Amino acid sequence: MNVPTMAEMMAQGKQPEVLFWVGCAGSFDDRAKKITKAFVKILNKANVEFAVLGTEESCSGDPAKRAGNEFLFQMQAMTNIEVLNAYEIKKIVTACPHCFNTLKNEYPELGGKYQVYHHTEFLKSLLEEGRLTIEGGKFKGKKITFHDPCYLGRANDIYEAPRDLIQKLDTELVEMKRSRANGLCCGAGGAQMFKDAEKGNKEINIERTDDALKTKPNIIATGCPFCNTMMTDGVKAADKENEIEVLDIAELIANAEDL
Repeated sequence: MNVPTMAEMMAQGKQPEVLFWVGCAGSFDDRAKKITKAFVKILNKANVEFAVLGTEESCSGDPAKRAGNEFLFQMQAMTNIEVLNAYEIKKIVTACPHCFNTLKNEYPELGGKYQVYHHTEFLKSLLEEGRLTIEGGKFKGKKITFHDPCYLGRANDIYEAPRDLIQKLDTELVEMKRSRANGLCCGAGGAQMFKDAEKGNKEINIERTDDALKTKPNIIATGCPFCNTMMTDGVKAADKENEIEVLDIAELIANAEDL
């Protein structure tokens, strides 16, 4: 798999079309690494010249900021901005809505101004430009429901790109009762992923997975590594892991193309 780093590209005197920001989940979480690999395969297939920061990439600072540690967030952000600006990065794509939101909306005031895309937006633009084609035969007759990540949907108003990609796969897209602007959080946002549950009689990810199960889907599609974990845990709790898959949009496309 061809994944050049920025340092390697600069050594060759080249500037990539886009920097792929992998994020902590996409780098270290075994499940999320599969999403990273799927996205890279698609980028290679579409002949996109991209690079990653590799070991020079640090956490975007989203969990620190959401947990209330503004000081740590600014330290992490400033470190990243120095690296990005040194490489004269203009365009960034990431498969994590948390990194996306932070890089897009919170880095500018600290001196980091970039065009930032969520991977579903970027994939949609590749389709529109004719650089990527999707054959959906593999998913014909499958019912897919899409869970809107909070930091993609409500925080950044991106609802259509992931759905457009799902519909290109010749599937039946079924909407949950709570979707788009009324979507329910999977329970991992705002640094909740890293703390113990509070008192109550039901975990939020179970509640959200129940919304999805009511649509009787074959596949629950996500666009966020945290959502993916929470929905996967919810499907396991319902004892449905043999019937229902939880897949990122990038994985759906990579699977459709046998990449």
